[in-house]
Amino acid sequence: MPDRSRTDRSRTDRSRTDRAPKTPRPDKDWRNAPSPVADAVAPNTGGVDGPDDDPRGVRLQKVLAQAGIASRRASEELISAGRVEVDGSVVREMGRRIDPRQAVVKVDGARVVVTADLVHLALNKPKGMQSTMADDRGRPCVGDLVAERVAAGQRLFHVGRLDADTEGLLLLTNDGDLAHRLMHPSYEVPKSYLATVPAPIPRDLGKRLRAGVELEDGPVSVDSFGVVDVYEGSALVRLVLHEGRKHVVRRLLEAVGHPVERLVRTDIGPLRLGEQRPGSLRILNRGEVAGLYGAVGL
Repeated sequence: MPDRSRTDRSRTDRSRTDRAPKTPRPDKDWRNAPSPVADAVAPNTGGVDGPDDDPRGVRLQKVLAQAGIASRRASEELISAGRVEVDGSVVREMGRRIDPRQAVVKVDGARVVVTADLVHLALNKPKGMQSTMADDRGRPCVGDLVAERVAAGQRLFHVGRLDADTEGLLLLTNDGDLAHRLMHPSYEVPKSYLATVPAPIPRDLGKRLRAGVELEDGPVSVDSFGVVDVYEGSALVRLVLHEGRKHVVRRLLEAVGHPVERLVRTDIGPLRLGEQRPGSLRILNRGEVAGLYGAVGL
């Protein structure tokens, strides 16, 4: 009789041989296994456009697409139509390569941000907050709101100041060229304020403010002035000026007999505070950044 036990062992061996390979245990083998999506998320290292660190630069249509201006195909159509400028010259060829960190790119005459490391934030500064990145007395300050960004490596700074009692629009950025021009008096960027002051308001007050008022550090005048509302012995007035001296709005209104009860900055050039909540930050959109660039000739 055949050896049944030997036959059964042979079948068992063949069955083990035919089995699928054992799946690696995830707690031991996952670190060395290739990622199934590695190719999908890997950085560009060649191909039609070349790598992002190609010494010849990055193709213009790719720069525009990465900046969110339009898709790659639509960006090519913008270039072909002569709507894109690089460093002041219209570009029409598809193969043009640029250095996004250095080139000034404009679409339809408006400059666009093509470098991912530039940050432009609008803050609605509440009353009582210091316009500083740190405060040695432990008072609430602007730096508290961007502490995580700074810790992550973003070097942010505020453009100009608002005193602790003044509320409203404050720009935070790491865009040095833009910040310098916005603060420099030669560019005369207008700033708008809403001030609550004692009523009544003389009919000739606007004329006096536009003509100029002498302060201890020199004359100051407004670009425009108007009464927005009058209520319960107070008036809400709007004034626009391009001065940047310390406490200039408060000193100006006090000099004409209307000391400020509340002061809110609502506009910096084309940038508006709008309905933004006090204490909140928001990222400027492309149109807002382009408007600020245009206001200072960048």
